[in-house]
Amino acid sequence: MNKRFVDTLAGVNGKIPPVWMMRQAGRYHKHYQALRAKHSFMELCKNPELAAQVALGPIQDFDFDVAILFSDLLFPLEALGMGLEYTDAGPRLAWQLRPENLNQLVPANEALEKLFFQKKAVELTRQMLPKDKSLVGFVGGTWTLFVYACEGSHTGGMILSKKQLPLFQKYLNFMLPLLKENIRLQFEGGAEIVYLFDTAAGELSPAMFQEWIEPGLMTLADAYPTKLAYYSKATYPTHFSKKFLASPWAGLGFDHKVGLPELLKNKLNKGFIQGNFDQNLLHADTDFFKSEFTKFLKSFSDVDVSHRGSWVCGLGHGVLPKTPESHVKFFVEEVRKVFG
Repeated sequence: MNKRFVDTLAGVNGKIPPVWMMRQAGRYHKHYQALRAKHSFMELCKNPELAAQVALGPIQDFDFDVAILFSDLLFPLEALGMGLEYTDAGPRLAWQLRPENLNQLVPANEALEKLFFQKKAVELTRQMLPKDKSLVGFVGGTWTLFVYACEGSHTGGMILSKKQLPLFQKYLNFMLPLLKENIRLQFEGGAEIVYLFDTAAGELSPAMFQEWIEPGLMTLADAYPTKLAYYSKATYPTHFSKKFLASPWAGLGFDHKVGLPELLKNKLNKGFIQGNFDQNLLHADTDFFKSEFTKFLKSFSDVDVSHRGSWVCGLGHGVLPKTPESHVKFFVEEVRKVFG
């Protein structure tokens, strides 16, 4: 386990924040590209040994503090009987969820066996990782999975999903039990914490988020106290009720449109706060990228270490395709240089 990450989880103040990035094992990375040239994306996810090799690559090349299970958030929908294939245009489900076909979903107790490969992938990743690195798992958030089930993607204003909100609660009767057990499998495999990535939830108003989304998420948080983290693109502190923030989350992530130093100073929640340099800026020319990243790190300099110690440093969202590897490497090294 990584001491910086473990200390952050435990609330122990440390000078240097742990560093990892969403999608750190992905298309920008030559290690991933070499494996992807020989195997389909589905194979990389579902073959535990290949998944472990993909997850290990960015640890070896960039020295991140944390590795994350290499998988995809849509596999619970496949397990529930919605089919799944990956094309050049993106993922494709066999059918879209509507009130009249809800009964086509497979009960969670029958669906779970189709997710056992993730437990094995976590186990093998842990075996391959250096002992001083941490390992986390992840599942898709309830709303994002609902959006994919209804629309096949999570682009645009999500009209189909929002107009079918009355269906959401019935869908949760299938999805929540499956996610709860999916998370358990990843913990059994050796994950230290598990993230809920709910990338589409920021498209909801705070009132709708609190009414429709929070109850199911808090059910999961209560099932695994201080072991789950939550991230959604474009959610702001105003999205979250006091009850949600008081739930036993391991941590919360925010994208680059939220000012993290202020959240740390004001101690928004009991766990860590993760983020949030603008991932697009890693595509800038080197001098400009380094200048902007220096400003970003400086913005944390007047945050007392007692508060900054709950920061997990990363991007606002995931590493984008074609991001220069040299910029990723500089990012990791510079954090340790500035705060070391």
